[in-house]
Parts: sequence; structure tokens; C-alpha cells
Amino acid sequence: MGPEILAPLTVFGSIVLIVWIVFHFGSKNRREVLETVRTAAQSGTQLTPEVIRALGMPRRSEGRDIRWGIVLLAIAAAFFTLGFVVSGVEGDVEGFWIMSGIAAFPGFVGLALVLMGVFLKNPSDNA
Repeated sequence: MGPEILAPLTVFGSIVLIVWIVFHFGSKNRREVLETVRTAAQSGTQLTPEVIRALGMPRRSEGRDIRWGIVLLAIAAAFFTLGFVVSGVEGDVEGFWIMSGIAAFPGFVGLALVLMGVFLKNPSDNA
């Protein structure tokens, strides 16, 4: 296996591994909290929302869509810049267009998240 295959495989494999680790341990934490809540409910213990939050159950924060959208737009800008630098170093415009195409995926998803965060606010948030 040559470096022309190993380098991209390592980069994209690392991204997949990082995403898997985050989701795996996040779901493991939620599973443990729900198991604790189930055990407490079966024993007849009164559980208030404050107690459940104190156990570590994650809450959806305000502006979450906008923050994720900005992160994805930054990733898209990084891919776009990488394509620009690679095409400048090697003098090959093809690298720029390939990286621009890759940047389009997180860029459009990030743009959609930012727009949803701005335009689809919950009416109860304004009260």
C-alpha cells in the first residue's frame, strides 16, 4: 500500500474514529443515566427534573444549531483553503476544485443549520 492510498485513508479514517468515539461514549453516558433513572423509578424514588439533570442527562442548549453551523462552515473554509494551497504549491487547479467540492458538503449543512437557528426559533423563547 503506497503513500497515495495510505495518506487519505489515514486522514478520513481518523475522522471516522473521532466521530465514533464521541458518539460511543456519549450514548454510553446516556444509557447509564437512563438505567439509574429506571432503577430509581422501580424502587419508588421520586425523581424531579433537577435530579435527572444533576445525574448528567444532557440538555439541548439554546443556539446549538447556530454553533454547529459555524463549526461546519469553518471546516468547509479549511477544506477550501487547503485546496487553494495545494493548487498553489503544485500548480494544479484540479486539487482546488476537488477540495472545493469536498468543502461544499459541510458548508451547505453548516449554512442550513445557521439559517435554521436564525429563522426557526421557538416562539416560547421570545417570552
